[in-house]
Amino acid sequence: MEKFDIVIKTQFGLEPVLAQELKDLGATDIQELNRAVMCTADNELMYKCNLHLRTAIKVLKPIISFEARNENQLYRMMRRIHWEDYMRLDQTLAIDGTTSGDVFTHSKYVALKTKDAIVDQFRDKYDSRPFVDPKDPDLRINVQIAQTRVTVSLDSSGTTLAKRGYRLAQTAAPMSEVLAAGIIYMSGWDKESDLVDPMCGSGTFSIEAALMARQIPAGMLRSFAFEKWNDFDADLFADLKEKAKTQIKPYNGTITAHDISNRAISIAKENAERAGVIDNIDFSKKDFLDSKASGDKGVILINPPYGERLEDEEEMIEFYGEVGTRLKHFYNGYDAWIISSNLRALKFIGLRPSRKIKLYNGPLECKLQKYELYRGSKKASKNPDMIKKK
Repeated sequence: MEKFDIVIKTQFGLEPVLAQELKDLGATDIQELNRAVMCTADNELMYKCNLHLRTAIKVLKPIISFEARNENQLYRMMRRIHWEDYMRLDQTLAIDGTTSGDVFTHSKYVALKTKDAIVDQFRDKYDSRPFVDPKDPDLRINVQIAQTRVTVSLDSSGTTLAKRGYRLAQTAAPMSEVLAAGIIYMSGWDKESDLVDPMCGSGTFSIEAALMARQIPAGMLRSFAFEKWNDFDADLFADLKEKAKTQIKPYNGTITAHDISNRAISIAKENAERAGVIDNIDFSKKDFLDSKASGDKGVILINPPYGERLEDEEEMIEFYGEVGTRLKHFYNGYDAWIISSNLRALKFIGLRPSRKIKLYNGPLECKLQKYELYRGSKKASKNPDMIKKK
């Protein structure tokens, strides 16, 4: 099977997590980049990446890289690519462009010039042209330009891989499935101890955790762009999906999801039902500030309100302080992970974080902080003899 490089896009800060996911899938020559990871692949691994990776946004297959110093050079080089290798006249296309530097500054214009080159190549040969379908094309092309370096790739994923297919309804400002999965991985959750999602919103943390625990592939409910490619191996992909189904297993642990909103709980349940994990999550309407741990140890993942309006600031500071107090007194033995863009309010949690990780929730720069909630004092938890003497 032919070998080639693929570039897997991810969010800032999740590159090491994605690299580990790729290693677990059997990828080789893994290189971490900025918001991406590159590796050597074949069609089988590329299909598996789309089906299984939880922290990937896109899987791109670069087909050519060249220099272009102006729009005319860009057009000429694009026309030299033999586009019939990748699509037929009766198929549709779409182009996504990203640019950085001061030579090409408008990504939509780059996409337009690329489209013109492809259409003109077909028109010269057949006196007819393929058409653009931005929503559901047969071939999605990615053009990335850094200064004068142009990289043209085929987008094997299509719709972002964050869209698993289960979250048709959502609450305001939902967390992406990719970020939620990345945080669960970084938490070190063992898939056996308790996991608590106490401000669950549309249920993303708890649903992603249940999918992980049961080994249900992230992309099991959706389709991918490569299924429309000229060289798509339908038998191979069917075999990969069938093998993945055989690896799904039951889960006997405890995943708990709370929210103060009845509407949020209703939406989260609907999403969990579609994901096939409704029976693995204990949903209930509950105010976190009235909650307590049900076990001796576990992981609690909190995505609190950020209070983006200035008038919310003092209210948020008070709320974050109450969150810290609840964790300290009612979640002993747990590891708490809190993500927020409100860096000032985070300081009022009142607990010392053992880890701080910079991430982005959408466009918002956030801190993900870990708090180890020891039983008794920190010294005593590390020295059992001290506990016995008391």
